[in-house]
Amino acid sequence: MISAYLNCFKIPELKKRLLFTFGLIALCRVICLIPCPGVDPAALAELFKQLGGNRGTGGVFDMLDMFSGGALENFAVGALGIMPYISASIILQLMTPVIPQLERMLREGETGRQKYNQIMRYATLVICVIQGTMFSLAMMNPERLRLPGNLAVVPNPGFFFILSTVTTLTAGSMLIMWLGEMITERGVGNGASLIITVNIIGRLPQAVVSLITLVVGGAATGGSDINTIHLFLLLAMFLLVCAGAIMLTQGQRKIVVNYARRVAGVGGSSVPQKSYLPLRVNYSGVMPIIFAGAILSFPMMILRMLPNWRIVGWLAPLFQHGSWSYLIIYGAMILLFSFFWVANQFNPIKIADDLQKQGGYIPGIRPGQPTAEFLDKAMTRITLAGAIFLTALAILPMILSNWMQIPGTIAQFFGGSSLLIIVGVSLDTMRQIETYLLARHYDGFMEKGKLRSRRG
Repeated sequence: MISAYLNCFKIPELKKRLLFTFGLIALCRVICLIPCPGVDPAALAELFKQLGGNRGTGGVFDMLDMFSGGALENFAVGALGIMPYISASIILQLMTPVIPQLERMLREGETGRQKYNQIMRYATLVICVIQGTMFSLAMMNPERLRLPGNLAVVPNPGFFFILSTVTTLTAGSMLIMWLGEMITERGVGNGASLIITVNIIGRLPQAVVSLITLVVGGAATGGSDINTIHLFLLLAMFLLVCAGAIMLTQGQRKIVVNYARRVAGVGGSSVPQKSYLPLRVNYSGVMPIIFAGAILSFPMMILRMLPNWRIVGWLAPLFQHGSWSYLIIYGAMILLFSFFWVANQFNPIKIADDLQKQGGYIPGIRPGQPTAEFLDKAMTRITLAGAIFLTALAILPMILSNWMQIPGTIAQFFGGSSLLIIVGVSLDTMRQIETYLLARHYDGFMEKGKLRSRRG
């Protein structure tokens, strides 16, 4: 594997793409470190310290701060990060099967794709303005979060602060979006996904330092429940969770498909040509976790703004992050969104029609409607298994944080969207790099396994 990394810099084109990618990612990290004007850094640090109880394990602010690489906590120029662009992409993906004009654009080739991307950029701009306004209002009025004390995060609040903040955050997010598109076009891998992955990994050193501090401090004072044995158990658990995430990401069921192929000769007989239709176990990826976490954050935000009514006191514990009720609702929503995403994106009728037009058929299944029903039933079973595994990975960080007293900065790397994004993007980027290596007759990253087996 080490020789494969060294070979990457022996191919001029790949070397140029890798250096270009590294340079733009470094620029994205710089954007996430430059603070916005008009905010008191000391008061901002105190605000996030009071919010910090379980930061890194759930909630919309936790998710945005994680995806921005800590830029939201610093209220930097890149606080919005690439998430508005991702949100616009998800919205258009969900609307494409519903709106015929969008689906027609994707079928028009490169011209239609450019129009589609332009609409996505306009949607990103609108989302940036909305989120920038919400963040600026939250900075001016932190008392709406019902925090103790009077935190003057913005010394000079008002219209001009809102205007300058919205402009700055929108410009920063649009610049990051453009850098992501440049990485996709001229670099290696998907730019938006790589930016999110690097931002998440950027918090890994902080998690490692926190873990070492707990172990060393506990050994010195005897006041911590985490010792060296617990450290090795956590490392073993981390390796097992990573292996499970890789299995979930790579897992698929191959449906055998035969295509009739004409053989020249007397009689013109046809010989079946075997192929496979892969059905992914985790077809929805990390989307159900993001949807469930974002939606469940809104009830607490609304309840915080309401007066101290009796119903508020009864509902608040149900949506308290980390409680048993929250875990049950969170898990149920992940299962629901997993099936919703598959139902919206996976079209067995269209796949069956395409197979029939191309002369393909599944052995033992008649073409047409029976094939569509078979694919729908098979996908439903696979999705159920994948959704259960995905739910287990999603709630594991909260269990570690709330019941085993593992800090949230450490627990977030034991599952959830963080680990799935890192694993998925890393595997996809390795595949693209390996394509260049194999094309130049170099060895790939693995001698055995799925990455290596594609050479045959």
